[in-house]
Amino acid sequence: MPTALTCPCGSGATLANCCGRWHAGEPAPTAEAMMRSRYAAYVLGLEDYLLATWHESTRPASLGLATQSPRPTWLGLSVKRHETPTPESAIVEFVARLRMGGGSAERMHETSRFVREGGRWFYVDGTLD
Repeated sequence: MPTALTCPCGSGATLANCCGRWHAGEPAPTAEAMMRSRYAAYVLGLEDYLLATWHESTRPASLGLATQSPRPTWLGLSVKRHETPTPESAIVEFVARLRMGGGSAERMHETSRFVREGGRWFYVDGTLD
């Protein structure tokens, strides 16, 4: 019997019971859940989802994930902090580990800003540390 795919976000849950719900259109309940789903979307190459969850004020026209070379291998995610200063804004600090091509593993440490509009969380921007 095949096993269910574990969610790339590191929750330990299956993709279907975790970020897969947000990828399918259900609103993520928190900015942290949105950030985790965006990490999982990078792992899975879901560019449409990433663009749809990026706030329109800062959203790029495209990400070029399909043509990116070398493609990163995502190695894991660690959420360091999740704050909600207001009901409609949040900050999520995380470290994502990745490897580009055959290179050494790298760490991407970002503090991201999110806003909630119409009951949905959107990524606004982030500061890399």
